[in-house]
Amino acid sequence: MASVAVARDVVRDLRHKIAKIEGRLAERFEQTQEAGGNGVLRRKVSGPSVLRTGVERFDGVLGGGLPAAGLIEVHASTVREAASATGLVLALLRRLPAPEAAAPLLWIGTSEIFREAGRPYAPGLAAHFGLRPENLLIAEAEKLADVLWVAEEAGRLDTFLAVLLEIRGSAPVLDLTATRRLHRRALLAGRPLFLVRAACEPEPTAAPVRLLVAPAPAAQRATLSGPLTGSIGPPAFQVTVSKSRTAIPATFTLEWNDDAFQERRDQPAKDTGAVVSLSADRQAAPSALRPVVAFPSREGAAAGAEPSRQQYTTHRRARRAG
Repeated sequence: MASVAVARDVVRDLRHKIAKIEGRLAERFEQTQEAGGNGVLRRKVSGPSVLRTGVERFDGVLGGGLPAAGLIEVHASTVREAASATGLVLALLRRLPAPEAAAPLLWIGTSEIFREAGRPYAPGLAAHFGLRPENLLIAEAEKLADVLWVAEEAGRLDTFLAVLLEIRGSAPVLDLTATRRLHRRALLAGRPLFLVRAACEPEPTAAPVRLLVAPAPAAQRATLSGPLTGSIGPPAFQVTVSKSRTAIPATFTLEWNDDAFQERRDQPAKDTGAVVSLSADRQAAPSALRPVVAFPSREGAAAGAEPSRQQYTTHRRARRAG
């Protein structure tokens, strides 16, 4: 019996060490008894609550929702799609509880990003995401290393609603070790840290969740008599769950109506109208493409249509061997 108790203590210590290395400090382990009376070691998770989007299928794929603390990666493949990724993050922050929503948001980025994309527009953030201007803090630096330092120092504070770290392009300094530090500090603070990356391929990070975001075409506004022709509905996001605790890949189209998400399963009809009016001397439809032959056909080559060796300067001199 003594050996069994020692083995349990060893296993418990090993699990604690593994949880500490992985940053899962909110988990604790305790011994329980099975119905049959055999003593076993079970894991009891007492971590922070999840951040639910309100879309049942989307939350189900994520295992109940996004983690309310830790590193969350939101990825956009191109620069023009970075606004959609940032908009999704701001919409997710709207879903936080009311007491936490009064805390300020820290938006961190390089000076190049704010020069290229512009600074956040405070009236728009207040109207569409409920983020008041006095609750928005912006931190910028010229070097990416300084930006990461600010994110690490801010990630361990529980005074912020969340930390939004925006990065463009591939960043060798943001490796797996750096993201582990960000994830660990966000876990200790009990706050989410959103890593918004754009214009780069997904790279290995310590974030337990990665969402691939792209803009989706807006649908027509719904009325009591049906869709309103020619109208533009709420903004939509095409969200792909690339990495999660459940490892279930799925793609959703989510609409944001300034207060809640809604899943859209039917795709809007494509616009088939002409973008620009045709000129007066142009045909209504383009003419069929004519066949263009870059090289002679086999029949022509067989008939001697292939250029002779004298036409190539590289063949005028005999090739040396060796």
